[in-house]
Amino acid sequence: MTLNVKFQEADALITRSDLAAIAQMIPREAKILDLGCGSGRLLKALKTLRNAKVMGVERDQDKIIECVQRGVPVVEADLNEDLFEFPDHSFDYVILSRTLQTVTYPDRLLSEMLRIGTHGIISFMNFGQLEARLQLLFGNMPVTKSLPVKWYETENIHPGTLGDFRDLCKDRGIRIIKEIPISQEGDFLRFFTPLWPNLFASNCIFVISK
Repeated sequence: MTLNVKFQEADALITRSDLAAIAQMIPREAKILDLGCGSGRLLKALKTLRNAKVMGVERDQDKIIECVQRGVPVVEADLNEDLFEFPDHSFDYVILSRTLQTVTYPDRLLSEMLRIGTHGIISFMNFGQLEARLQLLFGNMPVTKSLPVKWYETENIHPGTLGDFRDLCKDRGIRIIKEIPISQEGDFLRFFTPLWPNLFASNCIFVISK
């Protein structure tokens, strides 16, 4: 499934396909926590277009400053540590976009997300995509449009596939409510993505709950 949706209003421009899809999922006036929120563009869009009550978590000082400049409330925290400052069930949705593979204990972070929020929305790069498999077959760590960083520079310490994530949810008793595979824009094989997402999706979004 290819998504190329742009939201532009009050400095809220989203061009990344997974973030555009996530923005469409959020109902009006929902309470949103975005873990690893970056510069706050998604939260700005949700605040503006959905009248959502938003909060971000970020550790990069420069990105925190950008959030503040956009009027997005943000707290500084490391996702590898417990998010104890957030009470149980204090948000409707907890978002984690393209960050799961960079944390030390992905399973613990998923548990924290579902403690804090009613639903979790996770997007991540699919390391099982065909192009990555072919590069591994010939003895090289993958470098693709969706995985552009070389192995010695990447922050990805837990590369996984769609199948791996499904197995993780099964092992931890997490319910998958919705799965949205996303193919790379312009990929001539994108028509096969709905049939074999673990092979042809470059990214994926999962909506989860307890």
